[in-house]
Amino acid sequence: MEHHPEEIDEVIASLPKERGFLAPNLCLYQNFWLPVTVLPNVITFQRHFRAKDNDIVLASQPKAGTTLKALVFSIVNRRYFDISNTPLLTSNPHELVPFLEFTLYANNTKPNLEDFPEPRIFSTHFPYSCLPESVKRSNCRIVYICRNPLDTVVSSWHFFKSPVRSENQPERSMEEHFETFCEGKTGFGPFWDHTVGYWKESLEEPHKVLFLKCEDLTENVVAQVKKVAEFEGLPFSMGEEEAGVIQGIAETCSLRKLKDLEVNKSGKFMPNFENRSYFRKGEVGDWANSLSPPMVARLHSIMEEKMSPFGLEFKTR
Repeated sequence: MEHHPEEIDEVIASLPKERGFLAPNLCLYQNFWLPVTVLPNVITFQRHFRAKDNDIVLASQPKAGTTLKALVFSIVNRRYFDISNTPLLTSNPHELVPFLEFTLYANNTKPNLEDFPEPRIFSTHFPYSCLPESVKRSNCRIVYICRNPLDTVVSSWHFFKSPVRSENQPERSMEEHFETFCEGKTGFGPFWDHTVGYWKESLEEPHKVLFLKCEDLTENVVAQVKKVAEFEGLPFSMGEEEAGVIQGIAETCSLRKLKDLEVNKSGKFMPNFENRSYFRKGEVGDWANSLSPPMVARLHSIMEEKMSPFGLEFKTR
């Protein structure tokens, strides 16, 4: 089905809206709050993207997937690059694994993706329920990664403050951001519905969706790298393990290592966000420096209500 700009404008005009952290509004589209500026790209992506069976889609909510992009790119391309000549040394992970809705389908374009080297690796913040039918019907593999809600709300507040300051807009307080987060009115939220959607799919179709937690990645990155490689059908050989290939990838893709690279200290991958804004702390439990006891209690209550019934729990320390 073709969409003309006028039709898309009519769709957007009919949707409920809320003020976002940044200047553009959020629109409630298919039960999730999406940035209004991205919605035309989203509709085009949904209608025109055609998945291939060997595609790899990396899914996350904002402020969770940068390290995963580096890891998956390195796993898939390890026969071409090692730690001494990896493109990660000169390119931001978001350039190497492009966003479908922010980059490839930007400005409501319909890109030709047929010439992408296979397996094609894409990324998205899309909820599972909103993914194109071709993704759901194909045998492509989805790797989803998320952080615990306490660290997520703090990290996203710091992340979105940067463009607000640069554009001299009024800065939203942590308390205001926390409230909208709890209400689910943040970009690609509600957090709970987004996360539970992928969690349930990973339980029902473990061959199709791999669910990862940033906390597990921090605790034992080598084990998680092996798990991702096996899920993608690209397991490490015994020789690679003995040669330290897994450890080398884990070290190269660590937040500390990526943060120290010149390419990630300056420049902009997206218009409003400097590359360095994607690499802050990445520490489990950093929320304790920003959230009050009542805030923590409220988030734990929501987690108990929205996630625990599905067996989904997080380490917060």
